[in-house]
Amino acid sequence: MTNVWTIPNALSFARLVGVPFFFWLIVGPHKDGLALTILIISAFTDWLDGYLARRLNQFSRLGELLDPLADRLYVAASLVALCMRNILPLWVAIALISRDLVMAAVLAGLKRHGITGIPVHFVGKAATMQLLYALPLVLLGTFSGQVGHVAHIFGWAFLLWGICMYWYGAVLYIQQIRSLNIKLFT
Repeated sequence: MTNVWTIPNALSFARLVGVPFFFWLIVGPHKDGLALTILIISAFTDWLDGYLARRLNQFSRLGELLDPLADRLYVAASLVALCMRNILPLWVAIALISRDLVMAAVLAGLKRHGITGIPVHFVGKAATMQLLYALPLVLLGTFSGQVGHVAHIFGWAFLLWGICMYWYGAVLYIQQIRSLNIKLFT
């Protein structure tokens, strides 16, 4: 049995605990600077948990689940919070959440065949990273001054590219599954 009490898993768990605080800071008191700080710390610990897992050889199935879960929850919390504040239009949230729903249905179909997951590929990881850069930049883009102006431009560039990559990643995952000759929805 793999030890789940590892430093990388503790970091991933800490990231998960930060999600509701991050969300509340944006929609509640509008403490955007503090919310961005939590997001930056989360991004650093995301990198650190992967680095430490490799360096310390501390891999676990729990870690494989916690890390992408934290990523997805930060993206979802950012989308909902930024839409609630009218910083993002609703179509952005719909585009990203609908892709996740498609992939959830695909994974449910795979489970019926005894497959619990598919290998993550570079495009999927890169798309998630694009979104994890884009959403804080979009929030920072609401700040006044030159920094806010530049962040707004880069945030939207990363966001639009991230949405395209996110959907392209889904297409690649589905092609990967089709190559296994599995009928998902029969």
